[in-house]
Amino acid sequence: MPADAPWSPSAMWPLWLLASLLALSQALPFEQRGFWDFTLDDGPFMMNDEEASGADTSGVLDPDSVTPTYSAMCPFGCHCHLRVVQCSDLGLKSVPKEISPDTTLLDLQNNDISELRKDDFKGLQHLYALVLVNNKISKIHEKAFSPLRKLQKLYISKNHLVEIPPNLPSSLVELRIHDNRIRKVPKGVFSGLRNMNCIEMGGNPLENSGFEPGAFDGLKLNYLRISEAKLTGIPKDLPETLNELHLDHNKIQAIELEDLLRYSKLYRLGLGHNQIRMIENGSLSFLPTLRELHLDNNKLARVPSGLPDLKLLQVVYLHSNNITKVGVNDFCPVGFGVKRAYYNGISLFNNPVPYWEVQPATFRCVTDRLAIQFGNYKK
Repeated sequence: MPADAPWSPSAMWPLWLLASLLALSQALPFEQRGFWDFTLDDGPFMMNDEEASGADTSGVLDPDSVTPTYSAMCPFGCHCHLRVVQCSDLGLKSVPKEISPDTTLLDLQNNDISELRKDDFKGLQHLYALVLVNNKISKIHEKAFSPLRKLQKLYISKNHLVEIPPNLPSSLVELRIHDNRIRKVPKGVFSGLRNMNCIEMGGNPLENSGFEPGAFDGLKLNYLRISEAKLTGIPKDLPETLNELHLDHNKIQAIELEDLLRYSKLYRLGLGHNQIRMIENGSLSFLPTLRELHLDNNKLARVPSGLPDLKLLQVVYLHSNNITKVGVNDFCPVGFGVKRAYYNGISLFNNPVPYWEVQPATFRCVTDRLAIQFGNYKK
């Protein structure tokens, strides 16, 4: 903008949009938020849950490279500035032409695009983030993403996809493909994606049988979410590198002894809003680094065994279950100096527990009494 030009708020939105996306990639890996619902994400403005993904930021766009572009190329009706091309909410039926080849962020959300064709992204070799959320995409050409050699973030949620797109760019770090119609994850679909560490695929009608053996081979994921699907058990063939696994809002009924065997690096496990009645003794012993456990809104009759042995556990959600008794050693180890991190959150409200019978020593390893949530049970 020329120095003598009048200031306009609309002229500043591309800078804010790019700054928001960069902030997502550089956010801290852990922040207690309470209840999470990532399926409500509609685009980069709302996709702030990557702070939980611990995504590798070594390939983040260099701010020094974000210099003004004076290219006259800008699709009709779109806004283009600082290598950001914003074409959302325009009723587009296809990917527009005349996109500048130096574009780093392309926002096409909230349109009517139904197909991604072979040459839709031709020449966009510098594209870092592609937002296609809330379109009607049901078909993707096998070479549609071939030109995108530097793409790190692909947001293609809320479309009509029935399968994972083929031939995803090897540079991809984050894939958000939730709220589609995917029923199957075949072996090899993620092959060659050595940089990928965050996948959000909740809101798809996926059953346990939909994951072919070896579907996640080669991936070193940090974060995976398969919530709001049709899982009846914890999948046993997910990447063992996971730090976060979110399986909330499924139909899981039990956690058996070896279900968590390969996930020893987890520090956050989400299993809320399932139908879990039983957690086999010893199941949680495979999670030595666990910091946060969500088991709310299930059908547990007692506090799971093994919690005192999780020395780093800080947050446990057990509200809205069928727990009738809380023992004095259900949460804390016997003796002092054993637990390395004290609890800062235990929720037990909406359980049929006679709270007046719970001994004060039960919470001897809790930082503050305000960290304990009791009461509010209704038959």
